[in-house]
Amino acid sequence: MIQDISESIEACAAHYGDQADAMRTYLIEGDKHALSMNNRGPIRFNEQGNLAQDIQDAYSEYGFYIFENVLDDKELEDIDEELQQLRATFPSGPNAKLTSEGKPALGADCKSLNLIWSKPLGDPLGGTELANGRHQVKLFEPKAREEAPEHAPFILLGSLQFSETCMRVYGHPQLLRVAESINGKDFTPFNESLFIKDPGIGAAVSWHQDGDTHWQSSHFDEGMHGFNFMAQVYGSTAVNGVWVKPGSHRVGKIDIKKLIEEAGSERIAGMVPLVCSPGDVIICNRQLLHGSFPNCGYEPRVTVNFGFHRRSSVLDVRGAGMYSKPVIFDSALIEERSKVIGYAIDARKQRFPLEESYQYQPFVDSGKEFHWDKETAASLKDYNLYDLNI
Repeated sequence: MIQDISESIEACAAHYGDQADAMRTYLIEGDKHALSMNNRGPIRFNEQGNLAQDIQDAYSEYGFYIFENVLDDKELEDIDEELQQLRATFPSGPNAKLTSEGKPALGADCKSLNLIWSKPLGDPLGGTELANGRHQVKLFEPKAREEAPEHAPFILLGSLQFSETCMRVYGHPQLLRVAESINGKDFTPFNESLFIKDPGIGAAVSWHQDGDTHWQSSHFDEGMHGFNFMAQVYGSTAVNGVWVKPGSHRVGKIDIKKLIEEAGSERIAGMVPLVCSPGDVIICNRQLLHGSFPNCGYEPRVTVNFGFHRRSSVLDVRGAGMYSKPVIFDSALIEERSKVIGYAIDARKQRFPLEESYQYQPFVDSGKEFHWDKETAASLKDYNLYDLNI
């Protein structure tokens, strides 16, 4: 069930001083608007196996859709249990190689960037050149409670090398069928992460649009930079969740500073929160204007995040990712990066043997088979160095 967040709204508003009334109104009205929209429901397919046309139409119109009850209680329990174990392996702080108990920390021997930290209720990306400077402004950073830690975990990149439950979600047959309907049978991976927004300390993500490569393309359209799935472990609210501007995925690159100037504050007009329950999965166009406020409320949010592209959007394109030198995404690199789809399908099959597995067409055509085990998991170390960032 979608949570009653009235107390969290009050707690959040209280952090905004003389802007408290305006913030409270913004959160309440955004919440009502989100729940009144006709873009949520179970995943449905037509007789041909494609995503139901009304869902595709709503996704095209708004740039997002909320699929309800995708992950059942048992799967959510699996994820929650593993998350607790995973957090025990986090380094003691930014740049640390050991856990708080002095053990080797998660990702300590990786070359790729893994765990991103933030000061409590901070906006570590806003107004910086990080992520190719897409976060044009810094959101308000409220003062955290005195007992808050100095730093809080924020984003875990390359999550599939650390989490088997995330790997299973990635291999969910219905979600992969959605990816096929949106991006074609030869769709490709993008990247995978965990977003962590702990109550009272979770960081903000400044308003931005994803995507860097194709804004000026003569073939630009609403699906050029792909989409993300956002699977919610504990639910998502107007206080702790992502906010989006419906329809903004169609208009090209947006001058965010101008929108804020027109609004007179960081509360941009027309934004709505992605409100949903545990087990719901949001499909969100990467070109949507979106972001999130610091989590000043009482509900946690952990999002299992992963995305997909059209093959035509990445093939023979110069990447915009974390590479030491410019990389062209040729067929060999795309094939190598796509192996995680095969591993995810098998990992899920082992856990849910009665579920009909997804058949990824490029693997069907090539005859390749994939098996998920401990050795395979170890081979994924640093796989996110080859994320297909565009």
